[in-house]
Amino acid sequence: MSTEQSRTARAARPAPGALLLCRAGPESVAPVARLLREDMLLASAGAEWSVLVPEGRPWLEDDEPVDRVLTGWATALAVGAPWPVLALWWDADRAGFTLAAGFRRPVGYVWLANGTPAGEDEAMHTFGARLGLDPVLDVQSLDELTRADPVADARARVRGLIAVLTRAGVTLPDGLTPGESADALQAAVGVRPHIRLTEWWGWRDALRAELDAVEGSRLGTLLPKTGGPQVRLLALAQIVAGLPLTAWGLRRRSGGWIAAGTLLLAHGALGLAYSAVRPMD
Repeated sequence: MSTEQSRTARAARPAPGALLLCRAGPESVAPVARLLREDMLLASAGAEWSVLVPEGRPWLEDDEPVDRVLTGWATALAVGAPWPVLALWWDADRAGFTLAAGFRRPVGYVWLANGTPAGEDEAMHTFGARLGLDPVLDVQSLDELTRADPVADARARVRGLIAVLTRAGVTLPDGLTPGESADALQAAVGVRPHIRLTEWWGWRDALRAELDAVEGSRLGTLLPKTGGPQVRLLALAQIVAGLPLTAWGLRRRSGGWIAAGTLLLAHGALGLAYSAVRPMD
């Protein structure tokens, strides 16, 4: 096959895309999401939810697997946050999701392009439990997504997952349909009220906002009112965890995992700066 034929064949395949759902309002998500330093649009997705729409450069230009990138981003966003992050992704061969919450091991599920389930049923149950979904009605609907369905392809499965999440308060903006390309998703959000995350605030506002996010999280119970030994120990632990994760991402050339490691390092640096920043308030 010629180079031109190869390009035509790739262009004919369904374009990959992704969404990140955070169980928090845009004003809470923006300070943390900005640290990813990725071009994303942030919009409300219900009373208690926000949606991040990535530009998609890592998988469109750098040829990284979209699932690997999204897992890294979701893990990075969820570190230290009081809210879970759900990554939804799809490409020509598969579709699936990853749920990250704090330092817990992420849980996810995958469907092949024709909709064939390729995940563990227990993962779907864990997913429902971590989001606090109804253990009867919602979990029953989730179970249906793990069974064979000849008329539902992988992208329809992702839309089915969103339908279940509507009962948990998720309301995607009009036109934001899982399964579309990154360009189409950004265009749909761009005509509605949104935040473009590349509009950087400056280091001091970012530090304060990020510290507010950490204090309101599960990690916040470990933080005293002013900087002290507990803060420094936690910060050092985050740096120790972030260094090898960043190195592993660099070896694998994975932007998602590099972002996860970098954000851990950022949390650690913020912890070390805690006692210096808080007196300014």
